Amino acid sequence: MLSPEDNERLCRVGPGTPMGNLFRRFWLPALLSSEIAAPDSPPKRLRILGEDLVAFRDTNGRTGVIDAYCPHKLAQLFWGRNEECGLRCPYHGWKFDVDGHCVDLPNVENAGNVRRKMGITGYPTREAGGLVWVYMGPAEKTPKLPALEWTALPAANVDVTRWLQCTNWAQGMEGEIDSSHVSFLHRSLSPETALPPEFTSYGPPAPVDGAPAMTLRETPYGFVYGARRRTMSPDEYFWRVTHWLAPMFSLIANHRYPRSGRAWTPVDDEHVMTFGYVFHGERALTDEERTILRKGSFFPPLLGEAAPWRLPDGYVIDTFRPVANLDNDYLIDRDMQRRANYTGIFGANSQDRSIQESQRSVKGARVGGLVDRSRERLVASDVPVITARKILLRMIGDLENGVEPTQPLEPEIYKVRAIAALSEHAEFDGFLMENRERMRVS
Repeated sequence: MLSPEDNERLCRVGPGTPMGNLFRRFWLPALLSSEIAAPDSPPKRLRILGEDLVAFRDTNGRTGVIDAYCPHKLAQLFWGRNEECGLRCPYHGWKFDVDGHCVDLPNVENAGNVRRKMGITGYPTREAGGLVWVYMGPAEKTPKLPALEWTALPAANVDVTRWLQCTNWAQGMEGEIDSSHVSFLHRSLSPETALPPEFTSYGPPAPVDGAPAMTLRETPYGFVYGARRRTMSPDEYFWRVTHWLAPMFSLIANHRYPRSGRAWTPVDDEHVMTFGYVFHGERALTDEERTILRKGSFFPPLLGEAAPWRLPDGYVIDTFRPVANLDNDYLIDRDMQRRANYTGIFGANSQDRSIQESQRSVKGARVGGLVDRSRERLVASDVPVITARKILLRMIGDLENGVEPTQPLEPEIYKVRAIAALSEHAEFDGFLMENRERMRVS
């Protein structure tokens, strides 16, 4: 369980909040590069860490993430004209470049001195791994991008997408580092609902072991943990070794390429943008592999390309909303639940969201609020979740005391790989030693 005070510190991400300040020390995925692929293409509406933003690519191909509102009459720049290296507000023609500088005031005579005072917030951006990344922290603290394996691969080797999840960011992140739930929530009873074996190694061949022995080691990037499951052989164990990389990146255990993971960029306190990435470190992904991903067993089927989604306060963001969602009970099929899989819901992501988007909130049964973690009754298999919370709360406290997080300054520490394998080693350290080369990214 977590005290209400610590729950607030962990989950609130708006400007000036402890967790929001910590997130602002890291590069965060903002949107897919393909959403603004062409110079002068239409802008996209975003909200990140409670800030309303707009992203665009200018005439020279530079990307920008800037304040969503023109400072003149507070019109939304989403309606603007993307032209001649700037986004021009359609109300009175004020124009802003990718850095947020005001470069034209056509309705102001002798606007030179005035223009210099009319800039808006513009955040640094980078492109890697098929994503546009944004840094929202102090300029003098700007770090390098994390050296995650998939961000350095050719575009043909990576498949990445994003989707909106209607929860606090921590709910999604914590589900990602919970190894025991895969023996239940994602269990298949029939080949028709099985997750593609190319992409997952969720359990031993037989039997399903729902109580894995957990061993965790803190690391400079966060932690690595091993979930050891029994197999039919008394002398062999199935290990899933998973990484949590601060503040919210994951690498999912698999026995081979393709490998995968997710990142969780907070939209606000009650919404998170999930970025899913699948990659092959040795070759391009095939058309068949990309087709499997789009069928929904791994990535969720999505409603349109960057379709607009209205947040409760009325602000609209451009996002990919899953077809299976709370409004239609995630397309649950009770007959499927009896004969084909554990939940009656198709696809791992839809299964995860069905639970996470309906957990009890601090305001009672209302969907979308912060989870009331003071009511939890955690057990041994929750050690990774407990540890992630402790690390983040410690990092928050350090930052409040003037101690900067070390991870943004050491991008090479993110060069790790998650694996799943059978082994005779019953002890985690022995398994790690046996597989140290497989877990290292060169």
